[in-house]
Amino acid sequence: SAAWLAASPARAQNETEPIVLEGKCLVVCDSNPTSDPTGTALGISVRSGSAKVAFSAVRNTNHEPSEMSNRTMVIYFDRVLVNVGRNFDEERSNFIAPRKGIYSFNFHVVKVYNRQTIQVSLMHNGWPVISAFAGDQDVTREAASNAVLIQMEKGDRAYLKLERGNLMGGWKFST
Repeated sequence: SAAWLAASPARAQNETEPIVLEGKCLVVCDSNPTSDPTGTALGISVRSGSAKVAFSAVRNTNHEPSEMSNRTMVIYFDRVLVNVGRNFDEERSNFIAPRKGIYSFNFHVVKVYNRQTIQVSLMHNGWPVISAFAGDQDVTREAASNAVLIQMEKGDRAYLKLERGNLMGGWKFST
């Protein structure tokens, strides 16, 4: 989630058939540069035992679009399974970087009905980084996943945005 993609016009979340969604993130490096020569050119060192940050969130129920979600198309998660470091803002369904570092994000969506195309983008500070698409018109269930490493500064935000399609929850064990 490393090519920049142009977003197609978004449709209201209740105009098409549903999908299932799950997402998570894990910080893999922190930004406490050391004089240790194993540090990277970015000034980021990987250190065991440093402050840990991780989250996992799912949609457990159907997404009831609100005025805000229809305007922004941000995907809201209704169940947070893990929130180590408390950097996943449950109210806004945004991950907020606690420090400069390289963060790993991955997400999964499932198209539940045919005759629909879904597109979900991982956004970094309002800009799309990667997308996942499921659009085979002859397939009832189709999964799409994507993952990326993103260099983030303290306070940067990452979230999922629905570009096309509709959301349905309930498959909390999807991968």
